[in-house]
Amino acid sequence: MALFGPLSSLRAQLATSPALRVALDYVGECYRDGSAPRARLLAAAAGHNARVELGGGVFALEQVYLTKPRAEGRWETHVAHIDVQAVIVGAEHMETADRARLTVVEDRTPGQDVVFYAPFEEGSVLRLGAGNVAIYFPADAHMGSLAIGGAPSLVRKTVVKVPVGSSAAPA
Repeated sequence: MALFGPLSSLRAQLATSPALRVALDYVGECYRDGSAPRARLLAAAAGHNARVELGGGVFALEQVYLTKPRAEGRWETHVAHIDVQAVIVGAEHMETADRARLTVVEDRTPGQDVVFYAPFEEGSVLRLGAGNVAIYFPADAHMGSLAIGGAPSLVRKTVVKVPVGSSAAPA
């Protein structure tokens, strides 16, 4: 089951998982004024996508992009990683659904650890803005980077990838 909420709430709920703690601590650094991760994200131009190693197989993808119309989105899941997604500046819609309800159209595992699905209209919509975090487990299909209200906007985001075996969390 996907988790969504303020960083402080998710930290309290997932305190027993060392790998998820690393991920959430990094997200906290991205939110903290004056931190190196935040400075990198604030300075980066649209199109920026950089990998930051955090240790123990955990890594972050720092991203800066324009949100897109829902029609351009793709449903996806990951097999080997849990996604910890946090918008640092801006806001986007994300949709989530149980992967068992979707139809696979392209499986890029294990090489890229992503499975893509056919369009699906019955997902739940989340508004992901600064201060909120969405955590997607392998059973959670998700489609992100979606424009709110149809107009594209600039988003500065980090997606921390946590290896499934290190999370002590449900797959």
